[in-house]
Amino acid sequence: MIRIGIDLGGTKIELVALADDGQVLWRQRIPTPQGDYAATLHAIADLVRQAENATGATATVGIGTPGSPSHPSGLIRNANSTCLNGRPLQDDLQALLGREIRLANDANCLAMSEATDGAGAGAGTVFAAILGTGVGGGIVVDGRLLVGANAVAGEWGHNPLPLPTAIDLPLPDCYCGRHGCIEAYLSGPGMAADHLRHHGQTLEAAAIARNAQAGDEACTATLARFEARLARALAGVINLLDPDVIVLGGGLSGIARLYDNVPRLWIPHVFSDHIATRLLPARHGDASGVRGAAWLWPATRRV
Repeated sequence: MIRIGIDLGGTKIELVALADDGQVLWRQRIPTPQGDYAATLHAIADLVRQAENATGATATVGIGTPGSPSHPSGLIRNANSTCLNGRPLQDDLQALLGREIRLANDANCLAMSEATDGAGAGAGTVFAAILGTGVGGGIVVDGRLLVGANAVAGEWGHNPLPLPTAIDLPLPDCYCGRHGCIEAYLSGPGMAADHLRHHGQTLEAAAIARNAQAGDEACTATLARFEARLARALAGVINLLDPDVIVLGGGLSGIARLYDNVPRLWIPHVFSDHIATRLLPARHGDASGVRGAAWLWPATRRV
């Protein structure tokens, strides 16, 4: 049986076709049509057809999305790719593809992938955080995805940043309509906006990280603010959930210094005299979310 996983991101759509043993049979990545819901649907359907032509088999399809479907209506809500909000994404794709599909929040897919055979394999409780175009989270406890009564378990990105200080003010606007959300600080666009606000330079997050590594003082200061905010935000997760492992995914998860600095910085904010929680990068890297989407369909064997 072949399983297709699709990661529908704010900037790219990635598809992977997996064999029963987790082997990658086919992979493709394309840019996400910006602000165009119909074009996004057809891009996904075209990728599925390409994958099935390449593998010679009809596959199951799982999709990781920004945001999540509302239980009463099935309409997507809380997506930072705002053209998806209020749309029946699952129903529309099922109509296009002529089959049942399974859909989960992209952060839940990351969490499932990393808890199964990634950085959190064997851990009792795994919190996976996406730091990219947006900020999201997913929770797996004893191998089971925690969805919650409102299907928002793990959505820490729209909690307010804990303990804002003078350098965090004024509270930045968030696309959700509130101010001071964790996402407004800890997403890639949030880091870029913070750098512009404090240093008057227009740089993307990846450039800020590269320049900081090269010794640029302004970019180093921006990363230090980012780390302090991330530490406070994750300390709240530890105090509430007490996970064995926190796994970071998304574009900003590749900043190597986070894994040394953030656990040191969260110490004064965690309500414990000993902190065993580990902070780790996603083992499957950028591919973890798409693999988790494929595993939304039960496997006969997991590796």
